[in-house]
This record gives sequence, structure tokens and C-alpha cells, in this order.
Amino acid sequence: MVIPDKVDNDRQPTEDSSSPTDRLTRRSIRSFVVRNGRTTAAQADALHRLLPRYGITYSDQLIDTAAIFKRSAPVWMEIGFGNGDVLLNMASEHPDVNVIGAEVHESGIGHALIGMENAGLDNLRFIQHDAMEVLENMLPPESLDKLLLLFPDPWHKKRHHKRRIVQTDFLNAVARTLKPGGILHCATDWAEYGEWMLERLEADARFTNQAGTGNASPRPDWRPVTRFEKRGHRLGHDVVDLLYTRNVP
Repeated sequence: MVIPDKVDNDRQPTEDSSSPTDRLTRRSIRSFVVRNGRTTAAQADALHRLLPRYGITYSDQLIDTAAIFKRSAPVWMEIGFGNGDVLLNMASEHPDVNVIGAEVHESGIGHALIGMENAGLDNLRFIQHDAMEVLENMLPPESLDKLLLLFPDPWHKKRHHKRRIVQTDFLNAVARTLKPGGILHCATDWAEYGEWMLERLEADARFTNQAGTGNASPRPDWRPVTRFEKRGHRLGHDVVDLLYTRNVP
């Protein structure tokens, strides 16, 4: 359970009243850094062969998920999926769900494409782009049934807190794209970032904590333990899962 020093129980909707210039300034502060990690030959091959088929090219036009997947089904999305372990597990365990993964790093997408091909999955699509811009510009309103943000960069130094993804504009984008009753699932192994997330979510009347006000949720059985989580355990970090339901407007 994570209990921050102070949670504002006088919950008010969070509206994005910023000007276009303000939003541009916020978007120029990215919540990620594209690191030049090594892409293996197998990953490069998967990117070449499979991404044209299973990738969704970023644009500022709204997409039609039913047309992309060639079927109507619930849509789950994970942003910043790393090497894709959770993404692949969701697609495998829930063949009746359309799963989208947004990631900026080629090596992670290549790794996930290999896993998808080996598992014979067809209900998974990839977007190689900044997830915030995907949420804001590509996804129609109320198009997602579940959104996962698992182990984002905590940007633990105070001067870097402005880079954390869980900010007002993120919650605005989530509230727009989640269906009423849809689930936002965040997880971190950095206690202070867990408190940061919790405080902002508790203060937003558009979301309800599934575990009760001020509480973290137990790790759902369907969520596999990620490599980031294992690393956190080795370092003695407690892992925090936060599950919130999008309220009916």
C-alpha cells in the first residue's frame, strides 16, 4: 500500500486549460530518451519483415481500430512496453482482444515482433512513436478499454520531475481515450514515483481507485513479473500497482 503524505480528497476534474504554446512547450519535454541500444540481427530482420504488416504508421489523423485489426473487439494498449513481455502475454492470453503497443526503441519492438511470430499471434499491432502524441492525435475518443503504463522512467532527480509522464496532459489524454468503465493500470518500483502517481490520480475526479482511496492494488494475476520488476526486487524496491476506473462522465 502506498499512502502519500497528503492526498487531496476534494477531487476536481482536471481540465487542460493550457494554450497551444503551453502544450507545445510541454510536449518538447519528453518523458523518455531514445537510447542507441544494440539491435540484434534477428531484431533487425523482424523489423524489416514484420513491422510493415503489423505496424501502424504515426499520423495526426484518427485511426479506425476495427479496420486495422479487421474485426471489432475490445482494445488494450501498453505504452513504453520495453521488450514486450507483458504485451505478448496479454495478446496470447486474450485472443479476443485487440492489443496495441507503443514504443520508441527499435530493439524492443524487434524483440516483441520475434515473440509474436514465434507464438503465432495476429491480434497485436505496434506504433513506433511517442505515446503521448499517439494518445492525443491518433486514438478516437473512448476507443480504449484498458491502458497500461508499466515501469516508466521515474526520473528520480527532482530537477527531472517535469519529464515524468504522469502529468496533467497525460491524464487528460487518458480520460479522453478510455471508455467509461475502462481501466488505467500504472506500475512502478520507485516508491516516491508511486506516491506522485497516486496523488495526481486521487485528485482527478474522472478516475476511481479500484483498491480504495489512497491504496495500491495487488499485482493482478494476469500481469507477468517484468524484468524491470525483477531488477527492482533485487535492489530492494517495493513494486506498486495502481488500477483506476474511468468514471462515467
